[in-house]
Amino acid sequence: MAEENTPEETPETTPEETPAAETAETAGSPEEAIADAERPQAGDAAEAAADDAPAAEAVADDAPAAEPEDAGPTLSRKEQRTAARHVEASKRKPRTVEERVADRIEERRKKAAQRTRRREKAKAVRATAEKGPAKTKSTAEHGPGRPKTRQGLVVSSKADKTISVRVDTARRHRRYEKIVRSSSTLHAHDAANDANEGDLVTIIESRPLSKLKRWRLVEVLERAK
Repeated sequence: MAEENTPEETPETTPEETPAAETAETAGSPEEAIADAERPQAGDAAEAAADDAPAAEAVADDAPAAEPEDAGPTLSRKEQRTAARHVEASKRKPRTVEERVADRIEERRKKAAQRTRRREKAKAVRATAEKGPAKTKSTAEHGPGRPKTRQGLVVSSKADKTISVRVDTARRHRRYEKIVRSSSTLHAHDAANDANEGDLVTIIESRPLSKLKRWRLVEVLERAK
């Protein structure tokens, strides 16, 4: 049999041969080669940048530091102290149950000592007040505050050193606005038996002198006729 004529396959270009061919094809003119020689190389540019770096750092040091834009809110002194305590507490080792109980007992002991000192101080103040200057007669008879005074008519002076005084009062009623008259009988102490029945006298409030006497005779304003 006769052999069939097969077309010869053309060899494809390999990747290694492509750059060389492209370089040969793209080779420029002599003028372009001279321009490439005069152009500064990358190494020279790096050395120049390194020489200028100290000067740039000096300028940056002289420039004022820029404040952070997102500065958080400033904390008060109390908040700063609280944060410091939290940080310090986080650094401490956790206490055991026995240590907490001991601390609690110690704190109670300190508070008990403080209460004892406070009570002793208050007791000393009271003792000093009791040993103070003697009270006046009016204060000893009546106590704190201004004693009341009343004017009335003596209705009885039979008892020894005691008079019964009728005090008449007249006031207007709160709702009906009519005059309401009333009277009360007070027992007053008359040490000199000076007042007699029918006299107009002035009496003053005093300490309890007997079961019924809470008043003392001040003066006789008008004698009975």
